[in-house]
Amino acid sequence: MEIKIARIRDGIDMPKYVPESAACFDLQAAVATTIQPNEVAKIPSGLIVHVPPGYMLGIAPRSSAPKYGISMPHSFGIIDPTYCGPEDEILIQVQNRTEKPIEIEQGQRIAQGFFVEVPRVVWKEVSKDELAPESRGGFGSTGAS
Repeated sequence: MEIKIARIRDGIDMPKYVPESAACFDLQAAVATTIQPNEVAKIPSGLIVHVPPGYMLGIAPRSSAPKYGISMPHSFGIIDPTYCGPEDEILIQVQNRTEKPIEIEQGQRIAQGFFVEVPRVVWKEVSKDELAPESRGGFGSTGAS
């Protein structure tokens, strides 16, 4: 699948799959940033991506993020096909979970992205008895004892 992408800041690489067989591609910080303790920061990626209709671009934390003391406060982000105008730079929201300032360097890989096909649905309203013969057992339950 070919994706249109614009680099709007100098000093960053195009997203890469590292290694090439990886499921997600890495996203870098386009600018050096200091994140204060417990602060939430929006780090510019330097990229505008045209997500094809029928897809979304998911932004997730890298597995190494906790060792740097950062997390994504919303777990992951979603970029819709309409978010691709000239000012729609992808921003990566991170939180410093430590008691010390954290330095993010320009070019540091801070998130990963992936494309997912998102089918459109048509809702058909039914009674609750038409959905399943039994309840599972509530929030977080697998039905097992």
